[in-house]
Amino acid sequence: MNSETFEIDRLKTLIEINSLINSNYSDFDALLVYILESAMRLVECESSSLFLPGQGNSVLNFRIALGPAGVKAMTIPVDINNSIAGWVFKNNKSLIINDVQHDHRFFIKVQDSTGYKTENMIAIPMRVKNSCVGVIQLINKTQGQKFTQSDLGILELLCAQAGMAYEVAGRFKTVQDENSILRNRINLGGEYHTFLANSSVMQDLVSTLDEVAQANISVLILGESGVGKELFAEQLHLKSDRSSKPFVRVNCAALSPQLLESELFGHVKGAFTNAVSDRIGRFELANGGTIFLDEVGELPLDLQAKLLRVLQSKTFEKVGSSKTISVDVRIIAATNRDLETMVQEGKFRQDLYYRLNVLPLNIPPLRNRKEDIEPLALFFCHKFSSEVKKNFVGFSEEAMESLYSYYWPGNVRELENTIERACVLGKPPIIRADDLRLHSVSTVVQQENGKNEIMYDLDLGGEDRTLKTAVNKFKKAYITQILDETSWNQTEAGKILGIQRTYVSRLLNELHIR
Repeated sequence: MNSETFEIDRLKTLIEINSLINSNYSDFDALLVYILESAMRLVECESSSLFLPGQGNSVLNFRIALGPAGVKAMTIPVDINNSIAGWVFKNNKSLIINDVQHDHRFFIKVQDSTGYKTENMIAIPMRVKNSCVGVIQLINKTQGQKFTQSDLGILELLCAQAGMAYEVAGRFKTVQDENSILRNRINLGGEYHTFLANSSVMQDLVSTLDEVAQANISVLILGESGVGKELFAEQLHLKSDRSSKPFVRVNCAALSPQLLESELFGHVKGAFTNAVSDRIGRFELANGGTIFLDEVGELPLDLQAKLLRVLQSKTFEKVGSSKTISVDVRIIAATNRDLETMVQEGKFRQDLYYRLNVLPLNIPPLRNRKEDIEPLALFFCHKFSSEVKKNFVGFSEEAMESLYSYYWPGNVRELENTIERACVLGKPPIIRADDLRLHSVSTVVQQENGKNEIMYDLDLGGEDRTLKTAVNKFKKAYITQILDETSWNQTEAGKILGIQRTYVSRLLNELHIR
C-alpha cells in the first residue's frame, strides 16, 4: 500500500467509524470488530484483540479476539500484573514491542494454550475521559515487518474512536437496563399465560406439578429454549398455597451483572453512582410468594453465593447496607444450559446446584410431544388473527402436515413466531403451507444407527451451483434456525454455534440474514 493510498484509506476508515459511532446503534461488539478489522488492514498485521478488566481488576479478559487463534484465546484470562496488555492498562501508555519473546512482561500462557506464536506487538490504551478502560492489541506485522511509529499514530486515532464507542454503548446499555427494569416493575406479576397440555407426556408432568406445587421447596426446571419453562413456573405458583401472594419474574440474562444484584436484593441510597434513593429488590417484593429466576445459569459467581445464602437462611443484605433482611420466598429456577457441566468447569457453584436441583422438572421438546402441535397452532392462530384483524379459521391439510413434519428446534416459541408470521403474510380463511415458510430451513429427522440426523431441505437450483454457494445457503438456513430457536438472541445463538457473538453479527451481514 503506497503512502497516498494509505492516507486515503485511513481517512475513509476514520470517517466511516465516526459515522457509525454517532448513529443510533445497539451492537457495540459489531462496531468494535469493525474497528479492529480496520486496524488490522491499515497496519497490515495478522491478529487483533480487545481486553477489558475482569472482576477486581486482577485480570484482563478478551472481549474480542480476531485472527488465527482468536476463538481459542477468548477463554484465557490475562494476568494484569504480568502481561504487556496489563502494563499498558495500568500505565495508560502505548507500547511497540518488536521482539516480544524477550520482553519480561510477555504473558506466555496465551501462546502456550493456542499454539500461535507472537513475534511483535503493538498495544494501545482505550480511554474514556483520559482513563484507561481497556487495551487494544495488534500482533504480528505481515511479511516479517516491524511495527512503526506511523502504525502507532493511526492506531491511537482508532483507539480514541473505540473509546468513544465504548462510552456511547455504556450510556445506551444503561438506558436499556433502566427500561427493562421499568417494564418488569409495571408487569411485576405479569399476566399468566394460557397453559395447553394435550400429550400424554405433558399430562404426566401436570400430575407431577400438582404434587410438587404443595411442597415448599426449590424447583429447577430444565429444557431447551422455547419449551415453556416459564409457564410451568406459573403453574407451580398458581397450584401452591402461595397463589394469592406475588409471583415475581426475573430474567437473569436480561440485566447487566452490576444492575442484577441491585434488582434482586435492592440497594440503599448512595450505595453506588446514581443510587439516588433506596430500592426494594425482587426478593423483598416476592416475600410470601414465589420468585422465578429464568436463565439462572447466567448468574455471575458472586451473585450465586448470595443466592445460596437466601436458599439456606432466607436472609440477605441490600447493596451498600449491613442490615440483614429476612424473607419467606419459594425459588423456582430455570435454565436451558447444562449446569452439571458448568459445575465441572467451575462456572456454577456445586453447592448452589444441589440446593436448586432438589426437585428437577425436565420439559420435553415439542418434537417429542407432537400431539400438542395442533392445539397450540390453533390457539396461536386465533390469537394472532385477532391482532392482525384477519379472520383465519384454521390450517390447510398440507399446512398441518408441514407443522407435524418440521423439527421445531425453537420449540413452542418458534411455533408461535411461525404462526404469527403466517397470519401477517397469509390470506384468510385458512393458513396454507406456503404461508408458514418452513421450507427454506425445513428439517426432518431420520433414524440411522439409533441416532437422530437432521437433514436440511435447501433450494439448490439456479445457475450458480458451486460448492461455495451451496455452503452459504446451508449456513444461512442453519443460522436462521438457531436464531429462531433463541428468539434472535445473538449471544445465545453464538453459544450454540460455538462462535463469538461478534462473528454471529458479521455472518448476519455477510449472508444477508434478516
